[in-house]
Amino acid sequence: MNTAHVKSKTSSIVLAFVKPMLCALIAIILMTVSGFHVVTVYGASMDTTLESGEKIIVTNFLYTPKCGDIVVIDKKDTLNQDIIKRVIAVEGQSIRLDYDNDKIYIDGKELHEPYLKCSTFAGRRGNYDIPSVVPEGKVFVMGDNRGISLDSRSSDVGMVDVKDIIGKAQFAVFPFDRFGGFDA
Repeated sequence: MNTAHVKSKTSSIVLAFVKPMLCALIAIILMTVSGFHVVTVYGASMDTTLESGEKIIVTNFLYTPKCGDIVVIDKKDTLNQDIIKRVIAVEGQSIRLDYDNDKIYIDGKELHEPYLKCSTFAGRRGNYDIPSVVPEGKVFVMGDNRGISLDSRSSDVGMVDVKDIIGKAQFAVFPFDRFGGFDA
């Protein structure tokens, strides 16, 4: 057999293996650099929108928080973990939690939350003195499962600094029966 032919065939086999691996490595590097992350949901504070164990895609490239966004927040300093919550109000917005009537008002208008499967507060008030206007560079967040959510109503979370937001949850990727985007 011709040695040039053997070398050519070996090179083709190696290239066929290395090329997809190299492409995958480049794709992973590009996704990481552009702020693309896969995050696992832990806990039930976002039930039923997100369930514990679910894998979600989070991005932060040129991201500015908006009301209704689901975000991943770095709270390792106070809670030793990242948390996932929904943005209720952003800097400069007025916020009023009406516990007596089970309503939230943003800029004087009642917040409509069709994603909730429980009452607005689920009997939980929290221990944080919430300012009437969200301070500059901060957001007010809450979990969708309000009865157990540790969120901006708690002094452990409080108003979240925008720089602590890792990114916005874009869609669920696992389990496959939960694949898809999120409603705001």
